[in-house]
Amino acid sequence: MTEQDRLYAAISKIVGSRAAPPRLTDGRASLILDVTGLDQKTRDAMAEAAKAALLSLPEVNDVRIAMTSEKRERRIIAVGSGKGGVGKSTLAANLAVALAGMGRKVGLVDADIYGPSVPRLMDAEGTRPLAEDQKMLPVATRFGVPILSMGQLVKPGQAIAWRGPMAGNALGQLIDAAWGDTDVLIVDLPPGTGDVQLSMISKHKPAGALIVSTPQDLALIDAARAVDLFVQANVPIIGLVENMAGYACPHCGQISDPFGAGGAQAAASAMGLDFLGRVPLEIAIRQASDAGDPPAAHDGFAGEPFRAIAAKLAAWLDRLAG
Repeated sequence: MTEQDRLYAAISKIVGSRAAPPRLTDGRASLILDVTGLDQKTRDAMAEAAKAALLSLPEVNDVRIAMTSEKRERRIIAVGSGKGGVGKSTLAANLAVALAGMGRKVGLVDADIYGPSVPRLMDAEGTRPLAEDQKMLPVATRFGVPILSMGQLVKPGQAIAWRGPMAGNALGQLIDAAWGDTDVLIVDLPPGTGDVQLSMISKHKPAGALIVSTPQDLALIDAARAVDLFVQANVPIIGLVENMAGYACPHCGQISDPFGAGGAQAAASAMGLDFLGRVPLEIAIRQASDAGDPPAAHDGFAGEPFRAIAAKLAAWLDRLAG
């Protein structure tokens, strides 16, 4: 066994593949440690453990560790709509949970500055993010999806009366937070085509956008405007989702369509876009959302539409990576 191999054997269980074998010169061991994707606390702990392991060897009397980090390529998926009240936040939260259930490293940003609802949807109300090195630390959730939301930074019920530049700066702090090894950020945008959307596109170019609409004509008109905004900015449209699509009577089982039927699919076809699926108008989804328990976190019919749409999103991301 060579000298480098001996030194590396002493730290291999600590650093794994994050370092090449250390070099020893006149009793001083030099180690280059790749800390890409690790937070500061984890970096320091790994470096201290590696240092202690090397100093335990009789031939080592000093240790120098250099840390390197590559900028992680993190894909941003914008979830938008032309108007409010179409269930965009519920879809964004459940997509993030479903992707995490597939083993994806995903985070969720609530960029709906004026109406943040993700903390309620993700059972994280009352939690406040900490900061480290002037960056916010996302709040962990029991669903394996770290989140950040303006709803965690203001008092419950407090109005956020900010002009466009302030809202854009807030969005930047949420997206540029210490997301660690997160590969995908699902960003729940506010409704419409205003300042926050423009800040997102210009400063944090999304890899793709997913548009949510209900089936009625008025919502579809507004959804088309949201599509046009991203198209003009050369952001790929992943597809359209039709929410509140059909209601099954709990007594007789008959399906009714209070908001119409098939409108989003027809609109997707007319615009040459993919149609990703429908989410029904279902009381179980509403109850689970209000309780902070996303249906996509569990097996069952209420979570199935979200898991099916998430599978299409995952396939899109894989094609993008390939």
